[in-house]
Amino acid sequence: MKKVEHIGIAVKDFAISIPLFENLLNVPCYKQETVESENVNTAFFKLGETKIELLQSTNSDGVIAKFIEKKGEGIHHLAFDTDNILAEVERLKNAGFTLLNETPKEGADNKLVCFLHPKSTNGVLIELCQEKK
Repeated sequence: MKKVEHIGIAVKDFAISIPLFENLLNVPCYKQETVESENVNTAFFKLGETKIELLQSTNSDGVIAKFIEKKGEGIHHLAFDTDNILAEVERLKNAGFTLLNETPKEGADNKLVCFLHPKSTNGVLIELCQEKK
């Protein structure tokens, strides 16, 4: 892993949260995108080399809606950048980590992504990211 790529934050309402984070971080939201396969809208902010990703569910039974219902709004995941997601998945699997998806899938912001189950990472959902080529 090379660096923290982004921090994902679950929010209920972009109309409230985007202006709040623009004011808080003193930078504009530079990109919004829908990831249909995950039933989520995303909004990105860049702060130095790290991004903040807001996640809003597109329906009431999406993973973000369920997360907010259970835990409330807040940090949802930490994402780490990697040059070779397949090798990193294999390394982590061999090290005993539980993967939610062993095959990378398309994520937001032109990334391939895989997630590690929070039960194997001290309660933190971890996302691995690789720029699509």
